[in-house]
Amino acid sequence: MPYKRILLKLSGEALMGKRQYGIDPERLAEYAQEIKSVIDKGVQIAIVIGGGNIFRGVAGASKGMDRVQADNMGMLATVINGLALQSALEVAKVQTRLQTAIQINEVAEPFIRRRALRHLEKGRVVIFGGGTGNPYFTTDSAAVLRAIEIKADVILKGTRVDGIYTADPEKDKEATKFDHITFDDVLKKGLKVMDTTAFTLSQENELPIIIFDMNTPGNLLKVATGEKIGTKVNL
Repeated sequence: MPYKRILLKLSGEALMGKRQYGIDPERLAEYAQEIKSVIDKGVQIAIVIGGGNIFRGVAGASKGMDRVQADNMGMLATVINGLALQSALEVAKVQTRLQTAIQINEVAEPFIRRRALRHLEKGRVVIFGGGTGNPYFTTDSAAVLRAIEIKADVILKGTRVDGIYTADPEKDKEATKFDHITFDDVLKKGLKVMDTTAFTLSQENELPIIIFDMNTPGNLLKVATGEKIGTKVNL
């Protein structure tokens, strides 16, 4: 098995399915089964989810809301998504723990690195909610930070597209896909993989990122077991 421990980054929008906002229970159940298939292979998984399906801090701030307040709302949205995914995983008979960067002790454990590592070693899926616990940082940054803290082998970023392209494949039919690209080339070409803070943190810590299509059944298991799916970014 090429990866012993992975961090899966999901956008909040991924949980919407075909809805305009909110959470699609069918999509959640599908993701739970995909995650279970990887756990059953003995791979340890931690997960960071965004909150854009419920509230996006940047959007709130652009409409006149205080940015700190807006980002706090966004962080709480990620906790709601974490609870939803936790419930779906438990229905699928997967042991799960939700840890949050902001303390909500009645709802989830606080993030404690050693406790998170112990859960992973016991085969539990650990969901990290609440972003980094600080405003002005995205869940991409939270994903990279947590991945470094738990010594993950790789970040798997599940998206709607099957990798990184020379241009937006949904808008440009001539766009071609990269199977592999370096951190430096991503920056030179101005390609959007993660926000700059997250991407730089990943590069500095030599933590590879794989961008792949999460919505194709079986893809998560394929990428977690080393098949060449999506686009790999590394040094």
